[in-house]
Amino acid sequence: MKNILLIAIFVCLLQACSYRPIIDTAGRSSASFNESQSKEITNDIMICKNLAKQHTNTLVESYKVVHNLYLRPSTLWLMPKAEYTNKKLVKNCLLGRGHNVIN
Repeated sequence: MKNILLIAIFVCLLQACSYRPIIDTAGRSSASFNESQSKEITNDIMICKNLAKQHTNTLVESYKVVHNLYLRPSTLWLMPKAEYTNKKLVKNCLLGRGHNVIN
């Protein structure tokens, strides 16, 4: 029983940092970029994920996962949905670097 609880906690902690953005590589994000930024995608994703990880609390993000997946359904979705900070930071970072983020 103790092992199952530890595995469940570990899975919840890993879920908080599993955002994979969908990026449109065909176009430019705005008129201010003269050339396509798609050649820098891999580097930019790694940098943005690292920055987001440094500026978010893993415990708080894990609580948001538990809140959205377990607590909200148990109260019949009367509680407001907790927004994930990590996902928002990565998306804003990629948008600032000139990428079209779809998701």
